[in-house]
Amino acid sequence: MGIFGRKNTPESTEAPAVAAVNPELAALTGDYSIDPAHSTIGFVARHAMVTNVKGKFNDFTGTLHLDGTDPSRSTASLDVTMDSIDTGSADRDGHLKSSDFFKTEEFPEMTFRSTSAEALGGDDYRITGDLTILGVTKPLTIDLEFNGSAKDPFGNERVGFEGKAEILRSEWGLTWNAALETGGVLVSDKIKLNFDISAIRNA
Repeated sequence: MGIFGRKNTPESTEAPAVAAVNPELAALTGDYSIDPAHSTIGFVARHAMVTNVKGKFNDFTGTLHLDGTDPSRSTASLDVTMDSIDTGSADRDGHLKSSDFFKTEEFPEMTFRSTSAEALGGDDYRITGDLTILGVTKPLTIDLEFNGSAKDPFGNERVGFEGKAEILRSEWGLTWNAALETGGVLVSDKIKLNFDISAIRNA
């Protein structure tokens, strides 16, 4: 059993055995707030068919509800300020905020709301939810690795996760591109998303 769901088992006509609850997981049950100072929400896009451009969002908030006794009831919520996009280039960031891409004046936020979760075995989990960009909502599945829990020097109870996902930006209406003389396009349709999350248990 894991934080985000139950381990899959083969179907059986017999009544399922009651799984013992891991005391460590049960102790993590509660509500958490994502700590943006120690978390990263990043992305990677292929540029000009030959290299990767990496970026991140510097302003976001999020919450987790972890249920250690019934892990499938755990949930996650995330709100990202699109104007906080940061690729290390002011000109590129300005283009990404413009009407060619994220139209941040009209659509200031990107949101994620979980709808289901499951365990994949070990420390690996999968959470599925609704990702909204440019007012378009599509399902997104994030593969997560649970990094553990700890109490920091300030007395905060923390949990950590690393996650990854892939999207096709065109499915959310992000279709701007430019053709290359050698063939192909300037910006890949596939975008890799990376999450490195530290969350603090609410008092």
